[in-house]
Amino acid sequence: MKKDDLIEIVIEDLGVDGEGIGKTDGITFFVKDTVIGDRVEAKIMKMKKTYGYARLMRILEPSPARVEPRCAYARQCGGCQLQAMSYEAQLAYKVNKVWNHLTRIGGLTGLPKPEILGMEDPWRYRNKAQFPFGTDKDGHAVTGFYAARSHRIVPCTECWLGVEENRPILEKILNHMEKRRIPAYEEESGKGLVRHVLIRKGFSTGEIMVCLVLNGRTLPGLSALTASLKQVEGMTSISINVNQKNTNVIMGREMIPVWGKDYITDRIGEISYQISPLSFFQVNPVQTRKLYETALEYADLKGEETVWDLYCGIGTISLFLAQKAGRVYGVEIVPEAIEDARRNAALNGFSNVEFYVGKAEEVLPEKYRSEGIRADVIVVDPPRKGLSPAVVDAMAQMAPERIVYVSCDPATLARDIGLLREKGYVLHTTKAVDMFPRCAHVETVVLLS
Repeated sequence: MKKDDLIEIVIEDLGVDGEGIGKTDGITFFVKDTVIGDRVEAKIMKMKKTYGYARLMRILEPSPARVEPRCAYARQCGGCQLQAMSYEAQLAYKVNKVWNHLTRIGGLTGLPKPEILGMEDPWRYRNKAQFPFGTDKDGHAVTGFYAARSHRIVPCTECWLGVEENRPILEKILNHMEKRRIPAYEEESGKGLVRHVLIRKGFSTGEIMVCLVLNGRTLPGLSALTASLKQVEGMTSISINVNQKNTNVIMGREMIPVWGKDYITDRIGEISYQISPLSFFQVNPVQTRKLYETALEYADLKGEETVWDLYCGIGTISLFLAQKAGRVYGVEIVPEAIEDARRNAALNGFSNVEFYVGKAEEVLPEKYRSEGIRADVIVVDPPRKGLSPAVVDAMAQMAPERIVYVSCDPATLARDIGLLREKGYVLHTTKAVDMFPRCAHVETVVLLS
């Protein structure tokens, strides 16, 4: 088989990014936009020795799990990988994904498939969206989302995962750019002004934030645009983020307030959080509450425990734990996040929480040695790369009775469970949480003791 050949293939599984996987003549092919159970005709785009990549040409026999995507841009846009799959099938796929990683990479045997917490209405769940700006072939400003594995913008102001307010906000910005002839930023030349816009909404408060990411410090006609944006119900914060570097990083470090507060407020359960444009905050507040309540349940706090929360961000999980713990210590390497965490602790009246800036593998043993601070429970919510061996060693040295691991990548979770098992810990309970319906990612919470 060679490039441009047409093949017929039955999709038997999905890859880590939601691409279909099937075999023909003993060779594995990855076919985007397919669903488990589809029989399709595909065109070979690239061949390796033992596998290849193919493009879906037509569906010969649709899977029973195949549905019509709600979004007209589902195939073009790189945001939703699973829109053509029924929601029930999406949940089953994610359960299998977690289970397969834990058994194959983690080496766990006899493990039952975990429960998964899905959504009643798995649409319009994102409280945050970042829209890039560019220019179409006719010279008009456009915004939307990047096509998969590219920086080509698919023009779109309506996303079914985002809040309804996104569309009028984007249209106001595009109309203003058209009227004032304000150029969008060009990555290749480094010229142009408007790079991105960040939009956030507090689901419990209705407060809305708009942050314009500019290749400069101001925008022509800014007062007129501000007046227009203020008409959107819930508008609370308008600001400029300055990013004049030739980089793919979306946000710069400098913030310029334009109107209103420099943050919005949202709640998860009974806890309030102030969220700035640069704050990390989970994008699905409905599922975040389920995620944190699961972590709190697994921590099994009685009121006297000392708890460490590693990779604590702006203190989201820390404050949930502080409701039932004796003392909570949070660690995060980003100074601005710790400032937010301290502010959020004060906002909610918690005096039993303390936050440290630094690397977990350095702060944990130092506080243990110099101040004798131990841990009854350690909660970790690391980035996608998981825990470093140094963090695992530091945790084992403190010998907490329970470790609650919140993971955004089941592969690194499985690897780290293997490391913790070598330290004498046993996996007790696993639960998956569908934080990202229509997308291939899944969050997992596990309890080890």
